Amino acid sequence: MSGIGTRTRLFGSVLALALAVACSDNSASDARRGLIDMEQFTPEQIFERGEFEIARDRGTDAAFFFSEIERLYPYSELAKRSMVMQAFAYHSDGAYPEARAAAQRYIDFYPADEDAAYAQYLLALTYYDQIDEVGRDQGLTFQALQELRKVIEIYPDSEYARSAILKFDLAFDHLASKEMEIGRYYLRRDHYSAAIKRFRVVVEDFQTTTHAPEALHRLVEAYLSLGLYGEAQTAAAILGHNFQSTEWYQDSFNLLRENGLEAKAQGSSWLNQVYRQTLQGKWL
Repeated sequence: MSGIGTRTRLFGSVLALALAVACSDNSASDARRGLIDMEQFTPEQIFERGEFEIARDRGTDAAFFFSEIERLYPYSELAKRSMVMQAFAYHSDGAYPEARAAAQRYIDFYPADEDAAYAQYLLALTYYDQIDEVGRDQGLTFQALQELRKVIEIYPDSEYARSAILKFDLAFDHLASKEMEIGRYYLRRDHYSAAIKRFRVVVEDFQTTTHAPEALHRLVEAYLSLGLYGEAQTAAAILGHNFQSTEWYQDSFNLLRENGLEAKAQGSSWLNQVYRQTLQGKWL
């Protein structure tokens, strides 16, 4: 029995070696063209070849071998595992649409499986990894937020939940940075009303981000330029209540003082509602 087992392991090793040798740098393309008979290999051997391609930073080739396991051995345990590995391999190669499709397929088929949280996390990363530049399409950021939220809400006890929360906060901050970028653009060109609309979005919708103090200061600048002193004073009052230690409050304080004004709530604009919420603790 031991001799048979030894010969079986040896035979498997020979096949694995044959697969590695036969599958040269053009292995994936050769296999697709039928030049390599993949049916002679076990799912374990094909899976190992996929891992080998990942180690060589050939994600798309790796994904092909993982997909072959699905095709040839659809009812094997490795077929399920290879599906999520396809998503990982494609993502590592920057093939985001393909990674997204593989991850979504896994989630659809195995929503309660132990790797489902990882598949959802990978799906979110296919959007998140493309939002590093402020000038990019913000639709990607919204999609990233939506998919990261699923990780947090559906798989709160998974090892990926904490990372998803951190990335969610960064993506949320990214949206605010886009509003600030546009608002500053308008402000530099003296388009004060358009600038105020952008800064208002940050104050009302992104008040927990790092951009809120600057948005309030820019509102002080814009309202002073328009001669709307009550609004400028109210914006500064909110800034002083929440972010008094920041440079933005000091800049606003100096601007008001130059105009003989002080930071206090005035009038009945939208800022007064924000100010009241701030005093009631809803802002914090």
